[in-house]
Amino acid sequence: MTAIAKTEGRRFTVAAYLDWLERQAEPGRYELVAGVPVAMAPERVQHMRVKARVWRGLSDAISAAGVACEALPDGATVQVDETTAFEPDASVNCGDPLPGDTVILPNPVIVVEVLSPGTASIDTGRKLAGYFTVPSIRHYLIVDAEKRLVIHHDRTEAGLIETGIVTAGNLVLDPPGLTIAIDRFFD
Repeated sequence: MTAIAKTEGRRFTVAAYLDWLERQAEPGRYELVAGVPVAMAPERVQHMRVKARVWRGLSDAISAAGVACEALPDGATVQVDETTAFEPDASVNCGDPLPGDTVILPNPVIVVEVLSPGTASIDTGRKLAGYFTVPSIRHYLIVDAEKRLVIHHDRTEAGLIETGIVTAGNLVLDPPGLTIAIDRFFD
């Protein structure tokens, strides 16, 4: 479940939102949707475990492939447009190493959301459409821990979005050239 943050009806650009976030007295996680900060619900431990396994799997695959990319856990921001910014559960940014004070990923290639009961419709709807407005994003993975599957949305060279459901074996993410056994994501 998510809730709109108290902002006295104010709408934000991504830059103003990031400034607002830094000034919040109480910690919390938010995303910016059409200019409105939306609080993210507390996470269950199982959700956190799967997110950690996904990040570790991506990080290990990057090391094995020797590509110039970095896997990041949640906390990194993907700017969709001037008034919308999401915080995926894991991501891969490619290119030069990022400075330590980076908040917005400049070249996200892979974004991952782990399904939870309150966000499934958002992850499969608004975020699916939003993430693919970012030109660098080639892969959007939706991880369903209950069903032990990964829904892989892949932007082709022609710009088409192809979707596959992976329940066993390897997940191939090219570019940037990663291969991950999806069993690594689950218990």
